[in-house]
Amino acid sequence: MIQSRGLKESLAPSVLKPAGIPAFTGKKMSMLRCLPEDRRCCLSVSRFSPALLSEIYGYTACRQLSQLLLSIIFFHGSEYILAVAFHGRSNVTLKSLLISRNYLLAMFFSLVEYIVEVSLFPAWKECWWISNFGLAMIVVGEIIRKMAIITAGRSFTHLIKINHEDHHKLITHGIYRFIRHPGYCGFFIWSVGTQIMLCNPVSTFAFAAVVWHFFATRIPYEEFFLRQFFGQEYEKYARTVPSGVPFVK
Repeated sequence: MIQSRGLKESLAPSVLKPAGIPAFTGKKMSMLRCLPEDRRCCLSVSRFSPALLSEIYGYTACRQLSQLLLSIIFFHGSEYILAVAFHGRSNVTLKSLLISRNYLLAMFFSLVEYIVEVSLFPAWKECWWISNFGLAMIVVGEIIRKMAIITAGRSFTHLIKINHEDHHKLITHGIYRFIRHPGYCGFFIWSVGTQIMLCNPVSTFAFAAVVWHFFATRIPYEEFFLRQFFGQEYEKYARTVPSGVPFVK
């Protein structure tokens, strides 16, 4: 009987404790600070713990959303400041911030997608090489667009001019030597980059399609008036310099 009792006691931990799960010791186990032998248990519990998910993925969400917010603030703020610098405050309205209803809806949709995916598929947001590539696109797009504005000066406007003005000149130097519409090119890269930076697959394709369609319609309309303003000079320029927007001649 003594041997049998000892055998039961020796087998009790293995029988009562499933493999990989620590036996109850009477101490409160921290879900965020597990002992090495408790890690497998913590990983299994983490699937059902919003607090732990927030702890693990909080850095990712904070970093990516902060980058998005700073990118948006800098982009629109600098657009307004440069417009005031070149055209004067009296000639600039809040439309120079380039914030429209459709733009706000698009950004709202992208945030909804991000929240859903970071909650259900958090690993998607941990692809840092993709996120950093998107951040690089934001920087490149911003640089291209701001170079376009600074190079064109007063000739750069947010609204298409249908009447020729004295200060309206055909700009073919600087970045305009390589890209016909660097402002549009920069915005296209910037907008798609924001979604790649967030690792939003749906919004990446949606932004690319919507922005491309917008410029594919806008560029021919704008160039109709540019050909009227500058005639053969613009025809020659348009034949030798690409538009800067993919698949738009």
